[in-house]
Amino acid sequence: QVQLVESGGGSVQAGGSLRLSCAASGNIFGINAMGWYRQAPGKERELVATITSGGNTNYADSVKGRFTITRDNAKNTVYLQMNSLEAEATAVYYCQVLKIIGSMRNYQWGQGTQVTVSS
Repeated sequence: QVQLVESGGGSVQAGGSLRLSCAASGNIFGINAMGWYRQAPGKERELVATITSGGNTNYADSVKGRFTITRDNAKNTVYLQMNSLEAEATAVYYCQVLKIIGSMRNYQWGQGTQVTVSS
């Protein structure tokens, strides 16, 4: 089992910035992609950004140019730098990791961290 510890959430005014971190520990063998998803009240969880072990990134159209995902493979940590935040970014942000071992693919989630953007 992988333990994921998220940090960096909080409250910020519109136009501000936050940086989220997610550190993986425990049975980290096979971790491939890492990413961030978010879920706003009354809405479904949605992709924010993902990054593979090789550094390939994918972003939701709504955050392109404002959010940056990076990872430190030595620390098994993924980061999400969020700039020019808008009220619509208010949500619980969840870290996700994908483990690939042979033909097995397993997704695990963090507990979530609240981001609140006030206008």
